[in-house]
Amino acid sequence: MKKALFSQVTQLGPKFRLIKILRDMKKSEKILFIMDELERLYPKTPVPLDHTDAYTLLIAVLLSAQCTDKRVNTVTPKLFKLASTPEDMMMQEVKQIREIIKPCGLSPRKSDAIHRLSKILVDKHSGKVPKSFEHLEELPGVGHKTASVVMAQAFGVAAFPVDTHIHRLMYRWGLSNGKNVVVTEEDAKRLFPQDRWNKLHLQIIFYGREYCPARGWNIDKDLITQKVGRTSVLHKLGK
Repeated sequence: MKKALFSQVTQLGPKFRLIKILRDMKKSEKILFIMDELERLYPKTPVPLDHTDAYTLLIAVLLSAQCTDKRVNTVTPKLFKLASTPEDMMMQEVKQIREIIKPCGLSPRKSDAIHRLSKILVDKHSGKVPKSFEHLEELPGVGHKTASVVMAQAFGVAAFPVDTHIHRLMYRWGLSNGKNVVVTEEDAKRLFPQDRWNKLHLQIIFYGREYCPARGWNIDKDLITQKVGRTSVLHKLGK
């Protein structure tokens, strides 16, 4: 296949020849290229949110809604000093929790959710974070993405949490139509091998932040999109 492609673009320079070949890849070949490049760039994928166990991870992910991980990590030390278990958190006043987490935004809603879910964990789950999507998504303030992060990073269950970075990159790479995050997650799970999901979703987030942001995007530094990106996106950029 590659020999045939080379013969079709012999009049192009080396740089454009390589880009042409990679753009003509089958989707399965694009997937392998993306995974190899992400593994080269990010062989280690530490969870961006500071935590010590499943409960503190759950709270940190809840706080990260419409807030940066960096800011969450500046807030959680004080919150977890106040209470780092469901038993201790349910004993705190909601207004005290709210004051601590104000920098994360949406503090009235988030503080109420933290207090209520902590009580539910104690009353219904013996103070433990449940290891199931169904029970996690029943908790106040916990949606599918939050549940997916906890299942993947706390319990090692295969999941593919889709945030704004993954949603954006899956569209730019021509792997999903960008309709909504539900479709993006379905496409990601269909295209990428299941044993790579938990690491890969973090690798894509890291890549999106560093090379393919929503604003201030420099395509010349974004090797993956240059080589396997959606044609319409590249045309808009003059590539």
